[in-house]
Amino acid sequence: LFVGRIHKDRLAEYKERHAAVWPEMLDALKKAGFNNYSLFLNEEGLLVGYFESPDAKAALEAMAKTDVNARWQGEMAPFFVIPEGKRPDQCLEFLGEVFHMA
Repeated sequence: LFVGRIHKDRLAEYKERHAAVWPEMLDALKKAGFNNYSLFLNEEGLLVGYFESPDAKAALEAMAKTDVNARWQGEMAPFFVIPEGKRPDQCLEFLGEVFHMA
């Protein structure tokens, strides 16, 4: 589970871009080990992401090495509230589980 922040004036376009994620990006995510991947966004720009993977660290590292991810992150960077020169995937805050009701 991770969080990020999207510029409020770019929310509609961010949603549009994710309604048409590149097929090669989806393929790379699957090959890297991302499963059941979802993004949630509120009206204030809070982005929450969730994915499952047998090894989340390895999945993230595998994606970071792909050309398609570099291109996608470059296109998505203007939507994110992040420091200059950083990619969105370098600025996400990952959250640890503190409770789970089975």
